[in-house]
Amino acid sequence: MELIEILFWISNISILPLWILMIGFPTNDYTKKIVGNPLCLLPMLIAYSIAVIPIIPNLIKTFATQMPTPELVIELFDDENTRIIGWLHFIALDTLGGRWIWTRFQSQSAPLIKSAPILFLCMMAAPLGILLGLMLTYEKTIENSTN
Repeated sequence: MELIEILFWISNISILPLWILMIGFPTNDYTKKIVGNPLCLLPMLIAYSIAVIPIIPNLIKTFATQMPTPELVIELFDDENTRIIGWLHFIALDTLGGRWIWTRFQSQSAPLIKSAPILFLCMMAAPLGILLGLMLTYEKTIENSTN
């Protein structure tokens, strides 16, 4: 097994418990202890960093000399390792965004029926889940800051 495949599995396996805790048991003390600590993200972030660091010079060179176009992105993702790094990038940002929305729900004591679907969306389509999570927590955040 190649290093990139090992990093793929480390990232995917390390985030699974976080998502289960955030979606299924958001207010549990164990969840708050684990997910509430930013260090819970380290295995995924370290694995991603190890995978991406070797290709950063190529990315800088490519984007410093060419305007990003759909064709350029397709060309970049022609490489299997780049596709895996892209996946690691997706799950890293999905998890970071999901954890941030989870903390917003926690600060407002949001019920499971409200937080679970939004966190699931963060896991599957982070920008949409984050947008909806912000919309659902925004009004209450404004109320809290004016008191």
